[in-house]
Amino acid sequence: MTTTTEPMQVGSGTYPTPVRPDDTRFVGMASRIGAVAAEHAAEHDRDATFVVEAYDAMRSEGYLALAVPEELGGLGATMRQVCYAQAELARHDGATGLAQAMHQYLVLMQGFRRRNGAPDAEKVLRRVAAEGIVIATSGGSDWLWPTTTAVVDGDTLVVNGRKAFCSQSPGATVVATCAVVGDEVLHFSVPFSAPGVRIEETWDTLGMRGTASHDVVLEDVRIPFGNVAGKRPYGEFGGPLFAATVHFAPVVGATYYGIAAGARDIAVAAAKKGGARPIGLMDTRLRTAWWSLMGAIDELGDDYACSPSTLATVMTAKREAVLAALEVVDLAMDVLGGRAFFKKSPLERAFRDVRAAKFHPLTPESTLSYVGKLALGDPGITE
Repeated sequence: MTTTTEPMQVGSGTYPTPVRPDDTRFVGMASRIGAVAAEHAAEHDRDATFVVEAYDAMRSEGYLALAVPEELGGLGATMRQVCYAQAELARHDGATGLAQAMHQYLVLMQGFRRRNGAPDAEKVLRRVAAEGIVIATSGGSDWLWPTTTAVVDGDTLVVNGRKAFCSQSPGATVVATCAVVGDEVLHFSVPFSAPGVRIEETWDTLGMRGTASHDVVLEDVRIPFGNVAGKRPYGEFGGPLFAATVHFAPVVGATYYGIAAGARDIAVAAAKKGGARPIGLMDTRLRTAWWSLMGAIDELGDDYACSPSTLATVMTAKREAVLAALEVVDLAMDVLGGRAFFKKSPLERAFRDVRAAKFHPLTPESTLSYVGKLALGDPGITE
């Protein structure tokens, strides 16, 4: 397994600009995987099929264990380094970047849980490093009010339900999910190989088609009760969701940033002299967005808690990255003009892929509401 981590300038363009000596330690790896992804991106976009070649390259490179601590067999990337790598990966193909972002944020979350004494987290991290397991999530459909239910039968949970938006499900080993038991929501993982688990290919969308974010159906799936990793009251945000979203926001923000940075590079390469102002605006938006993401991570520090204030910090940064990504891709389309309207243009795909940025919770508008509620003394999330 190749685990070369040589420093390098990020991608072929200007952004993100490395600040610290080790910022781009893993970017070379992401670039090599991204080159594989780019070679097959158009066909996966056309057919809405999973980006399997890129995942094969990830296994070969050791990228799946990027955020696993070195003492557990991984590469030991920090959240900051994961963001640099994910921005580079998405520069080549947005669907590959977003699909892998779901795995990477969950691995970062397991690292956080291990540092805070969760007894099951180390086993998960070791399996990611040793076995190459891939973790999917149903978080986009579960949120505050999941419809999946479970009943306790002895020492097992019997789970029934349907989960939507399960990115990378065809290439995943387990799905991190939850179910309602009485007035509580229990959080646990389900192996895709478990009896009663099946994937229904429902993913036929405007963009991000290569993520293969299909529905996962659970029918009388038995899960050992000991596999429950957390719980919260039904309808309340709770600890498990704080832990997930605090790690989700920077990684996904960096991924959409990467799509925009790639679009910017295409526009610069094709621009004529009259394109100076829109290019300047693209570069300005990219720089301020990246400063937001990195500033949020620095504000968290090494010994952060997953709390309302940390959630507001990272979601504010994600909002900035998302809005900047949308604006930059639109500007890149303007610079290229009619050439960008053809299906063969990589900007056409970037234009569609980046639209998904507005749907991930907390959405840009929900982020404003949440930050405002915090200022008024209300830390609850209700949307």
